[in-house]
Parts: sequence; C-alpha cells; structure tokens
Amino acid sequence: MSLAPPTFKNDATCLDDKVLYYILSCSRLKSNPDADEKNIARLTAHLMEQNQPHDRAWYRSNAIRKMTGGTPLTTPLTDKSSELLETLLIAEEAGGDPDFIHLSEGGKKAIIEFESPSTAVIEKEGRVRINIIRHGNLDRRVIFRVETIDGTAEATSDYKPLKETKVFEPKETLLPIDIEIIDDNVWEPDEVFFIRMTLEPDQQAVLGKHPVTQVTILNDDEPGTIQFANPSFLFKESVGCAQIKVERSNGCDGRIVAKWKTKDITAVGGRDYENTSGEVVFEHGELTKMIEINIKDDLEFEKDENFEVDLVEVDGGAKLGKLKRCVVTIVNDDEFAGFVDRIADLTNANLDALRVGKQTWAKQFEEALNSIFALIPPATIWGGWLCFIVSLCCIGLLTAIVADLANIFGCLIGLEPEVTAITFVALGTSLPDLFASKAASTMEKHADSAIGNVTGSNSVNVFLGLGLAWVVASIYWTSQGVSFEVPAGSLGFSVVVFTICAIVTLILIVIRRFVGVFGNAELGGPKTPKMISGIFMISLWLVYVLLASLQTYEYIEGF
Repeated sequence: MSLAPPTFKNDATCLDDKVLYYILSCSRLKSNPDADEKNIARLTAHLMEQNQPHDRAWYRSNAIRKMTGGTPLTTPLTDKSSELLETLLIAEEAGGDPDFIHLSEGGKKAIIEFESPSTAVIEKEGRVRINIIRHGNLDRRVIFRVETIDGTAEATSDYKPLKETKVFEPKETLLPIDIEIIDDNVWEPDEVFFIRMTLEPDQQAVLGKHPVTQVTILNDDEPGTIQFANPSFLFKESVGCAQIKVERSNGCDGRIVAKWKTKDITAVGGRDYENTSGEVVFEHGELTKMIEINIKDDLEFEKDENFEVDLVEVDGGAKLGKLKRCVVTIVNDDEFAGFVDRIADLTNANLDALRVGKQTWAKQFEEALNSIFALIPPATIWGGWLCFIVSLCCIGLLTAIVADLANIFGCLIGLEPEVTAITFVALGTSLPDLFASKAASTMEKHADSAIGNVTGSNSVNVFLGLGLAWVVASIYWTSQGVSFEVPAGSLGFSVVVFTICAIVTLILIVIRRFVGVFGNAELGGPKTPKMISGIFMISLWLVYVLLASLQTYEYIEGF
C-alpha cells in the first residue's frame, strides 16, 4: 500500500511539483508528536522513491546490494517514520484527516467534538442548536457530559443553563443539543457564553479539536430615539406649568432615562420661569412623556420672552434624535391684561359719582382734551383716510398751541428764542414721539419700531417741518412783493453740535448690537448697562442744549 501522486505530464520538468505534493501529504501529520522535520523529510524521500519510475539498472543494483549486505538505494525508515507512514496510509484509505487518525490511535478510539468553534443567535429566536459530531471508531457507545459556562452572558437571565450527560450510540455521528435563550426586552450589548464537553471515565474516546464552543447572543432590542415633539413651544404667562412633549420613536424596548436642563435666552430663570434640570423616564413600551416647567406670572405687561430646554444625555442604549433642543416662548397674557383693564375701567366708572365733587384741575383738563379728540371720526369711514387727515390737523393744531405757549413762557422768563426753541418747544412737540417710542419698545420684540419712530419723526421735522413751512412762507411773501429771508443766526453751530451727538448715539447703538455686555441688543438688555446707556444719551441731549445755549448768549463763538 502506498500513496500515489497525481499524474504529471512530464516527469523531467515536474520534479518540484512531485516534491511539493509529497511534502504536503506528510505535513498533514503535523499534530503528531513524532512528526518532526527530519522524520517528515525522510518519509517524503521514501514516498518519492517508491512512486517514481525506475529503470532496469536501478532494480539490478538494488538487488545486488541486498544480496551482498550493502545499503539499498531506497531511503531507510526509522521506527517513528514507519509509524507515520502507517497513519498516513490509514487516513488515505479512510478518506479522513491524519490528525484524527493520530488522536484516535489509528482509528481505535472515537473522537467527539463540537461541529463549530462558535455560533451566533439572535435573542428573539429563543433557542440555539449546537451540533456535536463523532469521528474515528463508531462501533462503541460513548458517554460524555456537556455544561454551559458564563461569559458576559449570565445563566438564568440571558440563557437557561445546561448540565447534562449525553450518549453517542454505536454508529451515531451527530448529536444536537438545544439551549434556550431568554428574550428580556432590555437593550444590552452582544453577550457570549460557552459550552464545554468532558468525557466520562473509561471511555474509548478522545476529545477533538473543538471541545469548547462559544455562543454569541446578538441583541435585537430597540430602545429607540428620544427627542422633542416640536422644535418650539408657546405658552401664556398665566399657564402656571408648561408641559413640553418628549417622544420616543424607532423602538420602545426597555426602560430609558433621559436627562434635561433649561437655559436662559431672553427669559431669566428664577424670574420668568423655574430654572431647573431633571430626568424623564420612559418605561418599557412608553412612547411619550411630558417635561413640566413652572412659569412665573409677574402680572406685569412685558414683551414675549423665551428660554431653551436641552436633552443632554440618555441611557439604556437609546439615542438622541435631531430635535434634542427646543425653544419655549412665554407670551404676555393679553387676556389677563385685558381683563384687568376692563375691571379697572368699570371700577373707575362706578367711583365717578363719588369723585365729582373732588375732581382735580388736571382731571378736568384731561377730560377737555378728550372732548377735543372726540371730534376725530372713526377709522371705518373712507377706509380710515378721514380719520388720518383729521388726526393730523388736530396734532398740528395742538403742536402750534404748545409751541406758542412755550414761546410765551420763554419770553416771560427772559430766554432767547433760540434757547426756547431747543428746550421747551422741542420738548413739547417731541413728547408724543417719546411716548410712542416707549410703547413700541415695550410691546415689540425688536427695536426697529422704537428707533424707526425716532428717526422718522426727526426726518419729518427736518424735511417737512422746515421745508413745507418755508415753501408756504416764501409763496406768501412773494405774493406780497417782499423777499423772504431768514437769517441763520446760531443755526450752523447748533446743527454741528446736534450732528456730532447724533453720530455718537448711532455708534453706541451699533456697539450695543455686537457687544455681549449690552445683551447684543439696541434696546434693553442687562439692567446696569441699560441704565448707563440711557444716562449717556440723556447727557448728550444736555450737552447739546448747554453748548447751543452758551453760543446763543455768546459765551462760545459760533460759525
């Protein structure tokens, strides 16, 4: 019996291929402790000599050497080489692996092992099947034990432990075992455990290459994605408690804890709302939760304010979605403000009868003014144009009256007309604009309306107040045959000082927009910088009045 190599086309040119074939054949014995390099090389040479063709001279020379006691032309085998050859021949005949032939002591013993060194199972499948196979001698009954060993997976919580005695009956080559996997609906990373087999004493069998197998439990739980239901929420100031909806999507397995916190934007924590942080807990199967934040109602009219709520961390294998941040806007409760106004009006109306005899002069004057404005028609007539025109006429009339009164007052106390114009007349005609700007800055979210009212009023005063008046005066005096001329007086100096103060004011407004200490806003902001800005602007007006007055009285030389 011998190992026959494959047929080669040309023996002269394929010698290297033959050597490689025999080396590979012998290297299959590598697990045998006797299969060292010397014995494999000797066995390879022996096989090559036996399986290559020889001529008559070789056979004749070999026969003569045997008869005369000489060294034969074939490579002699040692005892160990002979044993290796026998193992290789048995494996070749059985069509098996010589490693198994070695382990089974030439096929005398059975070899048992796990079919695969590792197996994976999805948690929800609930069961994994592991196959145990037998090689070698199949005629005997083999008794062995299998048991599970914890890895990262734990018995009773991730799988049901197994510790049993198993039997291979004669001729039986495959024995499956089933391990129950526990689906716990709790997200966790992939986990592993092991199954080990051991032979009972006095068994005509050996363990193969895989006496232990690893089982990986693949997690299939989906804890989901946590995020806010909307990017923004709107609540009235009187709501008391704002409820912000948090949603769980793309899975709802297990218990999830998400941490959140609030952050100021324009609303101030502790004053406008309860600045806090906390946790929102989703139990298994829950899809929505509410974050509750107390809103403080200060019973004062103010602009809409907002703050931010952030989801900062989530556990249990869940992820934060795209909407992990939302903005909560606190709107002024107009309903409450209207309610208070209506109650106040009704209360005053009910008390009017008691106050008739005690009414003040200021109250009478206020009622007289209200009577004048009662002449203004409602805005529903002619699309509001009649109301607009009549209102302008009334405003012009009152402005003229205020200007004349201011001039008379200045004359009585001995002020120059120029000083009276930039003080009392200017104050009297600009107070409506001041109140309008104050209301706009209080009610509007942005400073555009307040600043636009000021700049618009000034442009009307300059372009229409001067231009239109001068046009009318020029037409009138021209019709009278008189040239209309108005001396400049101290106007040049006053305009230059006013322009400088205006430029400084605009620079301050721009600085407030881009500097954080002012709250990055033209108006409002933190209390101290806000007060400083206001005092600075009032000081500019006082400087303008002072310099213009000093020039009028010729303490400062004009242009």
